[in-house]
Amino acid sequence: MKRVIAINGGPRKNWNTGTLLRRALDGAESAGAETETVHLYDLNFRGCVSCFSCKRVESYRNGRCAMRDDLSPVLERVMESDALIMGSPIYLWDVTGELRSFLERLVFMNLAYDLEHRSVTDKKISCGLIYTMNVPEDAMKGHGYTAMFESHVRLMKILGGGVEYMTSCDTYQFDDYSKYHAPMFDEPHKRTWREKQFPADCQNAYRMGARLVEI
Repeated sequence: MKRVIAINGGPRKNWNTGTLLRRALDGAESAGAETETVHLYDLNFRGCVSCFSCKRVESYRNGRCAMRDDLSPVLERVMESDALIMGSPIYLWDVTGELRSFLERLVFMNLAYDLEHRSVTDKKISCGLIYTMNVPEDAMKGHGYTAMFESHVRLMKILGGGVEYMTSCDTYQFDDYSKYHAPMFDEPHKRTWREKQFPADCQNAYRMGARLVEI
């Protein structure tokens, strides 16, 4: 049985990002996979500290991070999985700091300083990336987010498998807009868009999860 692990880089477990990750895992399960979700905001960990232990001669091709914290067992389980699905809301034109720290630890320990081979792992792990954001699709493109998404795709190819991503734009940010000062947003539009588009985004996430298992 294939194993799929989802990494939630957002602080809310059951809102936009968490819901899409759950649907992606539903898709993976429909294809016969065993699944797991990790919420990074539940963990106590740091990003890479440039200790270079993973690059020492005696550690070459080990592909493991020497830091020991709450993320250590998660990285081990990622490396034992067949597919990895990561999700993050966009904060200040980038993924959350927690997901960025996770990426530093995961990618760098698998990156080889080699002239011919850039990865220390012989295993192929397929990757899916899910991005949620408050801005509409045209603003996403205007802000140049696509370049960031593609840079993450290039990073994740270090794990040797196929990589794809999806976006969910113009998301419903609050459960009750009347409680927050946010006059720049049209709440009726947001509500209508969520009712129309978010179910389609959930279906896209479901199909992504199934595809990553079948690769």
